[in-house]
Amino acid sequence: MTNTRDQDRVLIFDTTLRDGEQSPGATMTHDEKLEIAEMLDDMGVDIIEAGFPIASEGDFEAVRDIARQSKTSVICGLARANFKDIDRAWEAVQHAARPRIHTFIGTSPLHREITKLTQDEMVERIEATVTHARNLCDNVQWSPMDATRTEHDYLCRVVEIAIKCGATTINIPDTVGYTAPRESADLIAMLLDRVPGADEVVFATHCHNDLGMATANALAAVEAGARQIECTINGLGERAGNTALEEVVMALKVRNDIMPFATGIDTTRIMGISRKVAAVSGFAVQYNKAIVGKNAFAHESGIHQDGVLKNAETFEIMRPEDIGLTATNLVMGKHSGRAALRAKLKELGFDLGDNQLNDVFVRFKALADRKKEIYDDDLIALMRDSSADEGHGRLQVKFLRVICGTEAPQSADLTLTIDGVDHQVTAQGDGPVDATFNAVKALFPHNAHLQLYQVHAVTGGTDAQATVSVRMEEDGKIVTGQSSDTDTVVASAKAYVAALNRLLVRREKGKPDDTATAV
Repeated sequence: MTNTRDQDRVLIFDTTLRDGEQSPGATMTHDEKLEIAEMLDDMGVDIIEAGFPIASEGDFEAVRDIARQSKTSVICGLARANFKDIDRAWEAVQHAARPRIHTFIGTSPLHREITKLTQDEMVERIEATVTHARNLCDNVQWSPMDATRTEHDYLCRVVEIAIKCGATTINIPDTVGYTAPRESADLIAMLLDRVPGADEVVFATHCHNDLGMATANALAAVEAGARQIECTINGLGERAGNTALEEVVMALKVRNDIMPFATGIDTTRIMGISRKVAAVSGFAVQYNKAIVGKNAFAHESGIHQDGVLKNAETFEIMRPEDIGLTATNLVMGKHSGRAALRAKLKELGFDLGDNQLNDVFVRFKALADRKKEIYDDDLIALMRDSSADEGHGRLQVKFLRVICGTEAPQSADLTLTIDGVDHQVTAQGDGPVDATFNAVKALFPHNAHLQLYQVHAVTGGTDAQATVSVRMEEDGKIVTGQSSDTDTVVASAKAYVAALNRLLVRREKGKPDDTATAV
């Protein structure tokens, strides 16, 4: 095999903290963003798109602080094609050792109609804004939003203008996931062939997964000459999501024989960051998700199991350890100490500070008192448990007792601590969970609509933990809450309250100006 040091380098541009966070309900806290950015930096991501600084004060502060803490990654901020956005982006990313401004405008006929700009007027806007960005920063990325539905002649024209005005990276977004692999490759090849100066800049590909082709489209673009892939952890993103970082990176690694391109990603860190993003976003990874799904290395068929036991390569094209997946599943219990818990969590991809460990250890011991054997999946659920977030919010579940019978209605006795003061109520409902949610709403009235309620068993057995996820919407603000407990109703109550706490935070910060950010 060709030495990867001699291969063309493909840059990995991660937009989990910007495009990924635009998934409905996937809003992350300031500290969570900083922690994920640090993990991305450590795993070798070339460019981190840390956010959209003009969107809100919170987004600006997150991008600024990520820029300040960055070690090797380029830190990028998104900006629309106007001076105010670009100035705000530069104000945030200038603190990075390697800053980048990413500015964009919709170039397809549909977007030109929305902006009410003629082709010539849009060219003038691009010329002015890219020039302004380049005067502030020597690393400028420009994107023609909805590029795959833009007329080829016009696309060539605007890309040429952006290059002449100083853009160093040209990103070609498939904003609505419309294109197919052959088209993706042909588009990049056409631009490289027709646009003057194209060989002097990096071409990037940004694909959405609406038709399930994001990974294929990104890899096709690379084969045609793109040298930057925009992607997210777990494929997180609007609608059906974005190109998944883990998929393109492992595809280039496993099939390096036919795609001889190198990345700088430490793939052994993939599982750790996948679990972290799933935990903070509230978006669980589907079991059959490529690379990081729970079943990705599971073999139930007898003939498959026999083959894997004799030679793993019979049915596994990757080794679990290549992505940081541990081969062991050592049982822990009530006698396990802090050191053992820290070691096990680090093995699972969670590197905790002392204060974090103390908090998790208390919850681990409480779980061990109710569950005899604690497996890896239990610990992952514990780390994913947003009841820790709930415990620091304005609302906290202090006591819950449900009375069930064979006939409705059921009743729930709930004590909820609100801003440090205990409040108690008994409420009824069509089942214990409905009664519990009615009790929360009686003590803390709100107009949020419950969009999603899901329950998943973490492990087998009657003492298994249940992980409950809820999604709520109020006035366009969408939040998620998640909690795990051996009692499904308790997990439901804590997940519901965790979502309310996040909603309260979003109320205080206000709704970000996130219009037209779907590059």
